[in-house]
Amino acid sequence: MKRLELGHINIKDIQFGPESKIEDGVLYVDEEAVKAIVLEDERIKDCKLDIARPGESVRITPVKDVIEPRVKVEGRGGIFPGVISKVDTVGEGKTYALKGMAVVTAGKIVGFQEGIIDMTGPGAEYTPFSKLNNLVVVCEPVEGIKQHDYEPAVRFAGFRVAVYLGELARELTPDKTEVFETYGVMEGAEKFPGLPRVAYVQMLQSQGLLHDTYVYGVDAKKTLSTIMTPTEIMDGAIVSGNCVSACDKNPTYVHENNGVVHDLFEEHGKTLNFVCHIITNENVYLADKQRSSDWTAKLCRLLDLDGIVLSQEGFGNPDTDLIMNCKKIEAEGVKTVIITDEYAGRDGKSQSLADADVAADAVITGGNANQVIVLPKLDKVIGTLDYVNTIAGGNEHSLREDGTIEVEIQAITGATNETGFGYLSAR
Repeated sequence: MKRLELGHINIKDIQFGPESKIEDGVLYVDEEAVKAIVLEDERIKDCKLDIARPGESVRITPVKDVIEPRVKVEGRGGIFPGVISKVDTVGEGKTYALKGMAVVTAGKIVGFQEGIIDMTGPGAEYTPFSKLNNLVVVCEPVEGIKQHDYEPAVRFAGFRVAVYLGELARELTPDKTEVFETYGVMEGAEKFPGLPRVAYVQMLQSQGLLHDTYVYGVDAKKTLSTIMTPTEIMDGAIVSGNCVSACDKNPTYVHENNGVVHDLFEEHGKTLNFVCHIITNENVYLADKQRSSDWTAKLCRLLDLDGIVLSQEGFGNPDTDLIMNCKKIEAEGVKTVIITDEYAGRDGKSQSLADADVAADAVITGGNANQVIVLPKLDKVIGTLDYVNTIAGGNEHSLREDGTIEVEIQAITGATNETGFGYLSAR
C-alpha cells in the first residue's frame, strides 16, 4: 500500500511585500525575487507581475499556463519531477499545496490557441480560474525568438515560480489534509473483493507544434500507453506545454487537481476499486493512433478491469483517438464512459465529434465549445488585447469599438475542461 498525504495551505489573498512569506492565509510576494527567477532564462527579456482576485474587474490574456504551487515535504522525489526536480518516482509521502491561488503565465502570443480568464462577469462563470487569487507573470520575449523556443522559456519560468512559492509552505501546518491510499493489483483485489475494478484512462495532448504534454519531463508523443499510480500527478508528474484551444487544453493546474482522479478516489473502497491511472497519447499519424489504442485496450484487459473512465484533450484529430480507445476497450468487455467537449457549431446542429461509434454510448459532455458569448469591457487588462481577434474562437470583429468582446467559449481558459475539473466534481 502507498499513501500520499496532501496538505492544504489555504491562501485568502496575495499581496506584494518586502519578503516572500505566508502569514495568516496571505501570500506575500517579493516582486524582485520572483522577477529574478523568471529572468534566469535569457530568452525572456523582461517580466511584470500582477495580481488578479476573484470578483475584480480584470481580464487576463493571452493565458499560457496555470500552475498550483506545491512542495514535497516527505517522500521520494520533488515537485515536477524530470522538469524542475530530479527524475524520481513521486506520489507518496507528504505534499503541501497552496489552495485558492495559482501562478498564471501570460504575455505576447506563442500560438493562436491561447485564452482569456475573466475574474468577473459572464466569462468568469466559464472558467474555474476566476475563483482563484492569481499571481500573473507577464513575460516579454527577446526580439526575434522563435515560437518553439519562447514556449518552453515561459513554461519553465512558471514552474520555477510555482516551486519557489510552494517552498514557503514547507514548515507550515496544513489547514486540511487529504489522504490517498493506493494498492498493488493483487493487494487491491484482496482488500476490495466484490467491488468493480475501475481505472482512469487519460489521453494526453501530443500532436506536436506546441501541442505537447510532458510525463516526468518526457514528451508524451515519445511514450507508449502505460500505468501510473493515481497520486503521481498530484506531485506534478504530468505538466502542460500545450497551446491547443484554451477551453479544452489541460493547464498544469488541472493535471495537479484532476477531477476524475479525485472523484474516483472519493468512491475508492466504497463503490469501486480504483485500480490505476492509465495514460496514453494523441499522435497525428494513423499507425501511432492504432498502436497507442491497441496498447491501452491491452492494459485494460491484462488488469481485468470492469470499467474505465476515458478523457481526451483537444478536439478534431484527437476525436479519432477517443473513439479508437473506446471501441477497442469495449471490445475487451470493459465498460467505458467517455468525457469530451463538443464542437457542434454556433447553432449546435453540426456533428459534435469528428468521429463516432455505437460503442460510445455513455458520454459526459463538457458542452459546446462553439457557443458564442459576449464579454463586457473590464476595467483592467493584464497582458494585452492585441491578439483577441486571432485566438481560436475569435474572429476579425471579436474586439468591438465599445471594448466588449464577442468570442466562442473555446477562447476561455478551462471553459469545457475534459478531465472533469470544474464540472464533474461539482455534479
